[in-house]
Amino acid sequence: MVDKGAHQQRLLWGSTNTKNPQYRDVLYVEELIGPDTVNTMPPATLEAFHDHGRVRASLDDDIEGAHAIMAALEEVGSSLREVTDQLLSEGVRLFAEPVDKLLDALAQHSNIRA
Repeated sequence: MVDKGAHQQRLLWGSTNTKNPQYRDVLYVEELIGPDTVNTMPPATLEAFHDHGRVRASLDDDIEGAHAIMAALEEVGSSLREVTDQLLSEGVRLFAEPVDKLLDALAQHSNIRA
């Protein structure tokens, strides 16, 4: 649809700081670089990447290997569909709860002034 004037949709990687201290502090940032992507990260991760991160189009690395890993996971009963459905459900809930609290607080505040 870009050829008809639509804006290019980009994949958003959110909160890509490394949680496990045994991993490189810029691991997820380095491994999620590709065309038409956006990456959000905390300032400390941005500073670490600026200091010692490696820039390369990593999403294009070893596509065949990635397909083999995904097939192997399916063979041992790990469903990508189930995992992504669960992550989507949890992610929506984690964003919706604070929004609901905010809306409740706003509603209470507006009732006080009414």
